[in-house]
Amino acid sequence: MKKFFVFLLAINISIFSLSAAARTMRVNVQGAFPGSLAHLGQLPKDLIEKINTASDGSIKMRFQEPGALVPAGEMFDAISKGSVDAGWASAGLWSGKNSAFNLFAAVPFGPEAPEYLAWYYYGGGQQLHQSLYAKYNIYAIPCGLSSPEASGWFKKEIKKIEDFKGLKMRFYGLGAKVMERLGVSTQLLGGGEVFQALQLGTIDATEFGMPNIDYSFGFHQVAKHYYLPGWHQPATFQEFMINKKKWDKFSEAQKMLVEIACGDNVRQGLAMGEAAQFKALQDIQAKGVTLHRWDDAILKRLEQEWSAVVAEEKKANPYFAKTWDSLSAFRQNYSEWESLGFVN
Repeated sequence: MKKFFVFLLAINISIFSLSAAARTMRVNVQGAFPGSLAHLGQLPKDLIEKINTASDGSIKMRFQEPGALVPAGEMFDAISKGSVDAGWASAGLWSGKNSAFNLFAAVPFGPEAPEYLAWYYYGGGQQLHQSLYAKYNIYAIPCGLSSPEASGWFKKEIKKIEDFKGLKMRFYGLGAKVMERLGVSTQLLGGGEVFQALQLGTIDATEFGMPNIDYSFGFHQVAKHYYLPGWHQPATFQEFMINKKKWDKFSEAQKMLVEIACGDNVRQGLAMGEAAQFKALQDIQAKGVTLHRWDDAILKRLEQEWSAVVAEEKKANPYFAKTWDSLSAFRQNYSEWESLGFVN
């Protein structure tokens, strides 16, 4: 009888061990940005460290550099099919799939961080975001938030709206469509390609990120006119995206842990971004760069062209229209609180 109970105990221990092993989720996360890049590269690595530590080994994530598993442009499809577990990116990179993805990344002349978060979590944005990704068998969570970006680096000073015409410029997201309406030829280059393109004259100007990110790329060595504010990206979400079937294998506790870690990463991203920019601007000026703020006339024209882009996108894409209407309705209601509750 004693041997029988020892046998049962051994069986139970084995079953428990197998069950524990089955609960350990191993996830490769490919980044859309190099891990060495300030902010955009740091946040996913910090996220993974938080999750791995807090899960006490039940989740084991590993950061993979862009292109390590699949070429950067194929990451979305690979995650959708399940050949890559997960990724770190910004939704605007997938606008070729559906232009509505842009609205979950950054909105020209759109909400700043607090309002953007409010719409996303309490104004219907989250449901629209997850519904869009569900069409592609992907679950996505906001896991980072950037401060306003700069508007761009130019080799020549822009004194009037006509000076844009004929320029070749690297530009991201919906803002590129605005620039195209002003006669700018835009293209979306990866961070590692931009400096050489500027240096060789393949492009005349570029926007990329916040000042601290731009400074790390050395754009100041080639272009000496730096324009703000970043009308095209007042706030920018980054996100953790994972194959839906993979996500469904997580326990409820593991899912909650990832969601909490992502929420903390949003806090970290915004605080880190806000803290880093004044030093970066000082460093940029010390390199002989002139800082410019767009005058009101140019900003007004850019906003007019943005309104035309919105009308075109709404007509072309019902899901863009649905998402835009949700965001617009929220912003209209929010505006009363904003005008009364904040010192302008």
